[in-house]
Amino acid sequence: MTMTTAPKVRFLDRTTPPHIATLILMAGTSAMTMSIFLPSLTRMSAYFGADYGVMQLAVSGYLAATALLQIIIGPISDRFGRRPVILGALSIFVLATIGTIYSTNVETFLAFRMLQAVIASGMVLSRAIVRDMVPGDQAASMIGYVTMGMAIIPMAGPVIGGMLDQAFGWEANFIFLLVAGLLVLALCWLDLGETAKGTGISFGQQLRVYPELLSSQRFWGYSLCAAFGSGAFFALLGAASYVSGTIYGLSPRWTGLAIGSPAAGYVLGNYLSGRYSVRYGINKMALAGSIVASAGLGLSLIISLMGYNSALLFFGFCPLLGLGNGLQLPSAMAGSLSVRPQLAGTASGLSGAIMIGGGAALSAMSGALLAGRETAQVLQVIMFLSAVMGIVSILWVMRREKQLNG
Repeated sequence: MTMTTAPKVRFLDRTTPPHIATLILMAGTSAMTMSIFLPSLTRMSAYFGADYGVMQLAVSGYLAATALLQIIIGPISDRFGRRPVILGALSIFVLATIGTIYSTNVETFLAFRMLQAVIASGMVLSRAIVRDMVPGDQAASMIGYVTMGMAIIPMAGPVIGGMLDQAFGWEANFIFLLVAGLLVLALCWLDLGETAKGTGISFGQQLRVYPELLSSQRFWGYSLCAAFGSGAFFALLGAASYVSGTIYGLSPRWTGLAIGSPAAGYVLGNYLSGRYSVRYGINKMALAGSIVASAGLGLSLIISLMGYNSALLFFGFCPLLGLGNGLQLPSAMAGSLSVRPQLAGTASGLSGAIMIGGGAALSAMSGALLAGRETAQVLQVIMFLSAVMGIVSILWVMRREKQLNG
């Protein structure tokens, strides 16, 4: 049901569309699941008797599963409706989370962890529901509120996770997720009215329009700009627990604070994007963000190569990565949707899959290459090169647009 005027919303009345608070919590739970347990990875590795590189699959494998789900959740909800898909996904998430808590070996834990990725439905469908509810100009504002929580929570999540681990052990992170999942499931049952009638295009029909996007150099440029920009952050997520706990000897509480260090920069970057994107254009904003992230990571690497290594120096530059991502990602993602406006929904899923899939690869790479090392320089090199490739990608877009307009 696509509405042309803002519908009447009554909280906890599923005969009306959902309240925005419900959408924020749907997206936020999805984001929290990605990062809350990161300070515990080293301890979990010891608990299960697994190498850190294997334990790190809880991050990279989860991101890979999320990337796949980004492509298929939208079409499934178009066909069957938003409400049954999100309620089903939350039910599976609750069962999977119980499985992670009671796992006795790393293989079982990782299997349930991959199943937890179904919570990505909350991230994807919260945006789709907004588009169902209101026209474009209002949707942009409403989605902004939803994605603000989705952007900040995965960076703040490790702070909560570190405190829970310090006080109660690593299992407390997943008990927290279990409670959150049950509460959001109850909230969606009571408040989430159906906003789509299940008459959209099928998955097969959507797949048939992919070649039109995949043949566009500008779509690839914007998507890769977002993938490489966020890839630097995902690389940090994949290895930061090892860096802070093993290399620098930080407690889980301080590890959580360290991993969450990009958050302040990201919030500022998002604010600046909202304020100046219209004035300067998405290409310039994406380029500026890519440069800021690359400069901060490059300076961090240079200082490290000079022999100055400490947790404060390493994580002290991470807010610049957050600032760069906050400037870069909104514009790069908006650009990928603008290449073929009539395919915006398909572009959103495909571009999101490219971004998360790239993040999964860089997260796995950083965790594997860093294991056993005594410095964080390998991680710094990966993050810096990823950020630089973001510059290359947006310059490719700008060059292509110049050719088309020339």
